[in-house]
Amino acid sequence: MESQIVKIDATDWRNVPNRPEWTAAVEAGKLLYFPSLAFDLTEQEKSLLRPDVRDPKARNISLNVDGSIKGVAGDEATQQQVAAMVGRFRDQATALIAGLFPDYMPVVRMAPTSYRPSQVETRAQSWRADDKRMHVDAFPSRPNYGERILRVFTNLNPHGQPRVWRVGEPFEAVARKFLPRAKPYVRWQAKALEMLHVTKSFRSEYDHLMLQLHDGMKGDLDYQQNAPQETVPFAAGSTWVCFSDQAVHAVMAGQYMLEQTLFLPPGSEYDKEASPLAILTRLKGHPLVDAR
Repeated sequence: MESQIVKIDATDWRNVPNRPEWTAAVEAGKLLYFPSLAFDLTEQEKSLLRPDVRDPKARNISLNVDGSIKGVAGDEATQQQVAAMVGRFRDQATALIAGLFPDYMPVVRMAPTSYRPSQVETRAQSWRADDKRMHVDAFPSRPNYGERILRVFTNLNPHGQPRVWRVGEPFEAVARKFLPRAKPYVRWQAKALEMLHVTKSFRSEYDHLMLQLHDGMKGDLDYQQNAPQETVPFAAGSTWVCFSDQAVHAVMAGQYMLEQTLFLPPGSEYDKEASPLAILTRLKGHPLVDAR
């Protein structure tokens, strides 16, 4: 399998240029890896690299778009310190995306920014939620009609430990493998899920198929073990970028990471035919999202 990792030599978040080959790579589901692009912490912020800074009732610490912070354990001063650190990362991550993909910026929608101080290896999850199994991101309760999930990650680990991912084969290969196994889409079932508030809006056929791919991959242990894949240790002090709805990935090990998500409207890509929506529409032979 051709490597899905593109290494880029950069050290400044605000001066990474737009290059067509990098855009084509990320829109084909590859990961842009910046081995030397570190998020520099102040001495005070280094004290926040401890697992008990997270409220045990919260999965992650999350900075909302309005600047409010959730999931922090500790007093007001600690809350403010974490919010300031995560907010500074949000600014730098946004600057990186603006340099790499300037045409995205007028239309992207900012999502909350997360700080993940917990150790991946000790997380207990159901098989469907287990991110140590290769998958593409899809939301069971929030249909997105082809909206793209663009993510920036940085490894903060103070002990030099990498964030280890498994990265799988291109999206179209996965779709061809798992679409024949997908349960048929049934509109009345999608409508019932909406009426029962299981989903926040009507689940399109696209969203149904993305969940089928997500669950199909995670539920197939032979695929997990034997599918084309590469193990990638993202070094401490490094950053990487991908469309997590298209890059097949699993998170195997690591602790202390920052993550920024930006949502890109469907059809706003540089190459609209490379998106999961375009690929699945082509393979199914009919529109997967109703005009809304």
